[in-house]
Amino acid sequence: MTGLRLWPLVRMGLRDILRHKLRSSLTMLGMVFGVGSVVAMLAVGEGASQQALDAIRKLGSQNIILTSVKPPDIGADSSKRTGQMSVYGLFYADETRIRETVPGVLRTVPARFLQKLGILGAQQMELRVVGTVPAWFEVVARPVLAGRVLNDTDARNAAAVCVLTEGGARKLLAGRNTIGQTLRLGSTFFTVIGIVRNEATGGAMQTPDRDTDAYIPMSTGIERFGEVDMRRSSGSFAIEKVELSQIIVEMASTDAVEPGMQAIEAMLRQFHKKSDYRLDVPLALLREAEATKRRFNVVLGSIAAISLLVGGIGIMNIMLASVTERTQEIGIRRAIGARRQHIVLQFLVETCVLSVGGGLVGLALGALIPIAITRMAGMPTAVRPYSLFLAFGISAGIGIVFGLYPARRAAHLDPVEALRRD
Repeated sequence: MTGLRLWPLVRMGLRDILRHKLRSSLTMLGMVFGVGSVVAMLAVGEGASQQALDAIRKLGSQNIILTSVKPPDIGADSSKRTGQMSVYGLFYADETRIRETVPGVLRTVPARFLQKLGILGAQQMELRVVGTVPAWFEVVARPVLAGRVLNDTDARNAAAVCVLTEGGARKLLAGRNTIGQTLRLGSTFFTVIGIVRNEATGGAMQTPDRDTDAYIPMSTGIERFGEVDMRRSSGSFAIEKVELSQIIVEMASTDAVEPGMQAIEAMLRQFHKKSDYRLDVPLALLREAEATKRRFNVVLGSIAAISLLVGGIGIMNIMLASVTERTQEIGIRRAIGARRQHIVLQFLVETCVLSVGGGLVGLALGALIPIAITRMAGMPTAVRPYSLFLAFGISAGIGIVFGLYPARRAAHLDPVEALRRD
C-alpha cells in the first residue's frame, strides 16, 4: 500500500483519537508510567552499580591488597592479657618474599597505619597516620591539590614531612597556605608538604585511603613512632606489634592477577599459622560486581515492564470497546469496498498512536525522575541510551501486539450483521 493511500487511514485514526480526548489520554497514561518507570528504575540501578564499579576500579584491576587483621583469639583474650604484647599481621619478610618469589609482580607498596592526635594551630582531631613509600601515590593515584607528595629523598632521609588528605585538611581548617606549616602528630612535629584529594569508598573491602589520613615516609614512622603500638581503654592498655598494616601488590597485567593471588595465598598460609591477614582482589570483585549489575538491571527492568504490560492491557480494553461502538461504521466501510487490511490498519494506527505517544511522554518523564532523585536524595543515577531505546521499543511493540486482536476482530465483522446492529 503506497504512502498516498495510507495517509487517509492514518488521518482517520488520528481523528477518532482526538474525538475522545479524555479516554485516549487516560489510556496513554498506562504507557507513560510504564515507560517512565522502566527508564527511571534502570537509571537508579545503573547509577548505584556504576558507583560501586568505579569504586572498585579505583583500587586497581592489577592490584592485590593484603591487610593485617587481628585474629579472633587475640581479640577475645586481650582483656585477660593486659600488658602483654600481641604480635600479628603482615611482616616485612612477607613483602620481600612476595616481591622476590611470586611471578608477575611489578612492585609492592607497604604501609603501616597508626592513630594519632593531629594538632594544627588551634585545631585538633584524630588522624590515621599512614607510613608508606613514595610509590603509594602511583599505585593509589590521587590528584594533588596543593604542594607535592612524598619522594625518594624524603624516604631516604627519614624526613619529618607529611601529606594530608583533603578531608582531614578541611577539618583542620587547613588550605593551600598551610603548605610549609607545622602539624603535630602525637608528640612529633611534621612539616605539611602537600594536600591530596581523598576518594575513599568504604564498603566491605578496606580501601587504601580514608577521609582523615596523614601520609609520612615509612622510615620516618619507624624512627619516630617505633613498631609497637600501645592502646589504652577502660583503665587498661594493650600492646600490639604489627609490622605492616597493608601491602598492595601490583601485578604486571590483569592476566597475572589470579595466578599471583593463588601463589601469595599459598605462601602466606605457609608462614602464618593464624588468620591474621585478609586478601582482597579488586579484579575479582569487579567481575562479580559487573555480573551483579547485569542481574540487577534484569530484575529492575522486569518489574518495571509489568507496568508496560498493564498499559498494553488498557489499550486492548479501550480498542475492544471502540470496535463495539463503531460496528456500524465498520459495516458501512466494508459495504462500500473497504478491505479487511484497511480496517486492520485503521485500528492499528490508533493503537500505535496511543502507545508511541505515551512512550514519548514516558521517555521524558523517565529522564526527569532520575534528575529529581539525584538532586533531592543525592543518589547517583545514570540514564543510558539503551534503556531509552529498550523502553520505547517495548512500548511500541506492546501497542502493536495488544492492538492486533481488536483490529483483526473489527476486520472480520460480517458487513451485513454489522449494519443490522443499532
